[in-house]
Amino acid sequence: MTKILNFGSLNVDYVYHVDHFVAPGETIASSARDVNCGGKGLNQSVALASCGAEVYHAGKIGSDGSMLTALLNKAGVDTSLVGISDGPSGHAIIQVDKNGQNSIILFPGANHEINTPMISRVMESFGKGDFVVLQNEISGIAEIMKLAAAKGMKIIFNPSPITPEILTYPLELVSLFVVNEIEAAALSGTDDFASMPAALEKKYPKADFLITFGTNGAVFASNGKLIKYGIHKAPVADTTAAGDTMLGFFTGLSSKGLDPEAALKLATKASAVTVSRKGAAPSIPTLKEAEECSYPYKEFTLF
Repeated sequence: MTKILNFGSLNVDYVYHVDHFVAPGETIASSARDVNCGGKGLNQSVALASCGAEVYHAGKIGSDGSMLTALLNKAGVDTSLVGISDGPSGHAIIQVDKNGQNSIILFPGANHEINTPMISRVMESFGKGDFVVLQNEISGIAEIMKLAAAKGMKIIFNPSPITPEILTYPLELVSLFVVNEIEAAALSGTDDFASMPAALEKKYPKADFLITFGTNGAVFASNGKLIKYGIHKAPVADTTAAGDTMLGFFTGLSSKGLDPEAALKLATKASAVTVSRKGAAPSIPTLKEAEECSYPYKEFTLF
């Protein structure tokens, strides 16, 4: 089986439930505090493992991050490549108001301690035909891309959060971009949804693209051909890990030889199950749950 290396972020999320967001100079009390496992990297590794892929997570945590590797291990992810920092893990301070809106302060912590010696050591275990999954929440991304390409690995990149720095990365080496409509607009230079696939393919002709359009569905673009798929309308409890589930299932199923159309269909079903549940990583379904998703289907009609 193809091995998948997810060189990704690992965060501890501190969620404070408040009546309203704190204002400058104001002190308020929270009604509750939750401590959760987070980071796009962690969520995507859980999704990859949930559909049966062989997943290895590489990253870095502090002494406060044991809960993160424990969750990954429970999900079936190999964490032997996760390093320990002398400093704190990456973490987020999240305010959630009475209307369900959130305000987030992100501290990268150990996620930004990914350096050349660690990258070289991790990549020794992987070679031609293996996949590497990346998000924009760790340091060393450009170096990882270059070494992965030199080894003949397939590079899957989720450019989130989208920042100006992304355009300095060797994006011509990417095999598959997984982007939402905002990220697609930033990379393609157009806000016209129908024009995005062609504009992206023109800019990065060696890459394929999985573009998600929220409640409209998703499109897979490859060599001028489009595969469109709508959504399964689930009752929405929490959308936090929907995009990570989509990436994880599509990539994981592709690594097992499933064709793009079938992978997109199952990844969309998995995302529907995810949004119907509260939480991030704990909301990600198993492959069996995705296959059995019975939420009504709505066709893709955006373009």
